[in-house]
Amino acid sequence: MPFLSEADRAGLLDLARRAITEGVLLQRPLDPIPASGIFVERRGAFVTAHVRGRLRGCIGIVEPADPLGEIIAHCAAGAALHDPRFPPVRAEELDDLEIEISLLSRPELVSADRIEVGRHGLLIVREGRRGLLLPQVAVEHKLTREQFLEETCRKAGVPPKSWQDPGTEIYGFTCEVFAEARSGTSLE
Repeated sequence: MPFLSEADRAGLLDLARRAITEGVLLQRPLDPIPASGIFVERRGAFVTAHVRGRLRGCIGIVEPADPLGEIIAHCAAGAALHDPRFPPVRAEELDDLEIEISLLSRPELVSADRIEVGRHGLLIVREGRRGLLLPQVAVEHKLTREQFLEETCRKAGVPPKSWQDPGTEIYGFTCEVFAEARSGTSLE
C-alpha cells in the first residue's frame, strides 16, 4: 500500500474534523465532500475519536463501495456520534477531540502462523459473523499472536479458539495510521 503525502494526510484529517464538527454542532452530514485526488480513491478506512486521550468511538469500512472522502466523512461522524459503546461527543468536547485515521490494505486470507503482531490487522469470518481488530490494538494491549486471534474471535461473537477451526477464515491486512497532534492542527 503506497504511503500518503503529508498534504493528503492533512486533507483527510481536516475532512474528518469538519465532518465531526458538522455532525456535533448542526446534526447533519458534511456537504460538499471533496471529489478529486486522494478523496476519490477506493480504500477501506477506520476513523477513531479520542477525547482527552480516552477512546470515544471507532467506526470503519473494510470493503469500500464509495470514494475515500465519503468513507472518511461518514466514519468520522459515526465514530463521534453513533458508536454504541460510547455517548456521543458533545460540542464542549470538540476542542479536546483527537482524530486518528487508519487506511487499510485489501484483506487477504492468511494462516495464523503468518500473522505479525503490530504489522497486521485481523478480520475473522465464521458462520456469518465478522470481527475486526486494527494492528494498533494488539500493540496497545501487548497481545501475543494467539491473544490477538482470540480477541478478534470474541469481537466476531464466536468462541475465542475458533481461529483454530478449519471453517474459520482469517484475513490479514496492513494499515497506514496517522493522527492529529494533541493541538488538533498538525500530524503525529
